[in-house]
Amino acid sequence: MKREGNKKCLTYVAIFIVFQIIVITIFALTVMKIKGPKVRFQTVTVNNFNSGNSNSSSFSADLVTKFAVKNTNFGHFKYPNSTVSILYDGQVIGSADVPSQKAKARSTRRTDITISISSDKLTGTTNLLSAINAGVVNLTSESTLKGKVELMKIIKKNKSGKMSCTMSLNLSTKAVENLKCK
Repeated sequence: MKREGNKKCLTYVAIFIVFQIIVITIFALTVMKIKGPKVRFQTVTVNNFNSGNSNSSSFSADLVTKFAVKNTNFGHFKYPNSTVSILYDGQVIGSADVPSQKAKARSTRRTDITISISSDKLTGTTNLLSAINAGVVNLTSESTLKGKVELMKIIKKNKSGKMSCTMSLNLSTKAVENLKCK
């Protein structure tokens, strides 16, 4: 009778150990897997749009953006000041600062950022006049956020999120169209 009790106790201990191994494995594969944040423009609107006459190859505007940092981790992502740039034909025509902030665990941090763009910053671009005459100027945006993901105030890991968006500035409607971010 005593042997049966010992076998039963050992069986329960073995089941408990197997259960604990399964729980720890699931925890390690899901919660402890740290990824970089997803950085995107959610919306872009145009304010204060100015362009020269029909023979001029210049324009300026303020792009009001909803800059989103999506943190998919179970710990918060804290990042220092960074920069977002708007480019035409590979040349920077405007940039703005992204303030340092913290994206909470499994949430999206949205920030309004205004970027002043001007084609006067371009050097040697011959395609701009034809793009202005066509009524659509294709722009790209780039930004990299480097920061730390902190899990349970114990584990800290450096991660970064990179944004690359394309958009078309329609000069007749003075609006941004075809916003696509990777």
